[in-house]
Amino acid sequence: MKQTYKAVQATMPGVLELVERQLALPGPGQVRIRIEACGICHTDSLTVEGEFPGIIYPRVPGHEVVGKIDALGAGVGSWSIGQRVGVGFLAGSCGQCKSCRRGEFMTCTDQPLSGITFDGGYAEVMIAQANGLALIPDDLLPAEAAPLLCAGLTTFNGLRNSIARAGDLVAIQGVGGLGHLGIQFARFMGFRVVAIARGTAKEALARELGAHHYIDSVANDPAAELQALGGAKVILTTASDTASIGPLVGGLTAHGQVVVAGAGGAEPVSIDVLQLLFGMRSITGTMTGSPIDAEDTLDFSVLQNIRAMIEEVPLEHANEAYARMMRNEARFRMVLVTGQ
Repeated sequence: MKQTYKAVQATMPGVLELVERQLALPGPGQVRIRIEACGICHTDSLTVEGEFPGIIYPRVPGHEVVGKIDALGAGVGSWSIGQRVGVGFLAGSCGQCKSCRRGEFMTCTDQPLSGITFDGGYAEVMIAQANGLALIPDDLLPAEAAPLLCAGLTTFNGLRNSIARAGDLVAIQGVGGLGHLGIQFARFMGFRVVAIARGTAKEALARELGAHHYIDSVANDPAAELQALGGAKVILTTASDTASIGPLVGGLTAHGQVVVAGAGGAEPVSIDVLQLLFGMRSITGTMTGSPIDAEDTLDFSVLQNIRAMIEEVPLEHANEAYARMMRNEARFRMVLVTGQ
């Protein structure tokens, strides 16, 4: 077996380089994965641009990872060599903090983060915690599964954990990397789906993906348009512009909920408090999910034939693919493939 592998690592803020690394054995509780595909996500900028506090270079980004186990560390009894598995952003849990002891693994205070606290999936090989793995269904190709481990998981969990029930009016703000999946999930969860985007360029696509209604936020006031439809029980925001979130609150029904899934930076969200008080509305955040949540997302996607719109790119071209994603040129998810 070849004792080296290719990896694309960040060496300083804004710099990615292709390198050859020595193969290593997994430690206790870990597995080694031969990577087949890894999605490129905007969250990778936390690593590449040095935005995550205390990031240590060099670091391999990537947290939408799919591949096959080729080595097991000591104490790993629930996984087998040859299994196809995935690794998301939240890549395990400590099992000892208060959150873990309460079974709230997503809020683990010692949470390993793929591509941030350890090397991620912009590579041919990755070492991962066994308790952070998700099993990949045979019905999904590696490149199809990869974006579902973050973009898919985030929107799936955000919708299924919301207060919306089948038949409710649910709006998806943004028809992009997250939103184009959110529309599909919302439709197949039985909601009456409204897509909200700037301009009319994405209307046909939104309706093709399953939206019953479309609102052009440039030509119309989304809150007023939603109220004309009866008011939204839930609005899932996927756009990175935080300034657009607050005005949407007025489009909710009484007891309605804005679920924030897109993160564009540290800018605050401005909200009319009276709109929260009169109508007892709320705003909350949603964050990816646990490995078993990822499996639920993958299984639901297979069941309903939900897929991300992707563009496959060889690992060696990760630099250009990442740059395209940052320029908002991806339509809608870039996926690195290794050919393994």
